[in-house]
Amino acid sequence: MTQDYKPTDNAIAERVNGIIKQEWIYRMKRPKNMDGAMHILKDIIYFYNNKRPHMSNMMKTPAEKRRNYVGC
Repeated sequence: MTQDYKPTDNAIAERVNGIIKQEWIYRMKRPKNMDGAMHILKDIIYFYNNKRPHMSNMMKTPAEKRRNYVGC
């Protein structure tokens, strides 16, 4: 649960976790150790935020969407 107890914030986090699991984690070999797992997750999160277009963002990446908000 989030600090301000907004259930919608938790739903967003769960959606992202589900996407990461479905698109990457379930299709990969298990990492040999925690360092390997952390490296894999960092790469996945970078890709998700900077390379993967999202339909909800009109096929922009989250990073592109944030840059548009800063320029407003």
